[in-house]
Amino acid sequence: MQIAKAETQSKQLRKQAGAWLKDLRGRAGLSQIQLADVLGFKYYTFISQVENGFGRVPVESMEAWAKALGADPTDFAKHLLSFYEPELYRLLFEVKK
Repeated sequence: MQIAKAETQSKQLRKQAGAWLKDLRGRAGLSQIQLADVLGFKYYTFISQVENGFGRVPVESMEAWAKALGADPTDFAKHLLSFYEPELYRLLFEVKK
């Protein structure tokens, strides 16, 4: 039961991350096709999958995504970490009592 709950929460967080990325892309004035081109992807469908919560921005390309979207790479990676690995984010960044 716990595994199913964790999987559901993980899917919800990926969808939230995707919505955040889509918003950033919109503010940057880029279509999915344009972002895919900037990032060197042959197809834009990966962008669509990430924005719809079916994938994640790979760690090795977070800096490129951040720059393409006009975001600070450190803040970008930290924000994505809060969605993709919330427990690790909590351990690293939340204020200890």
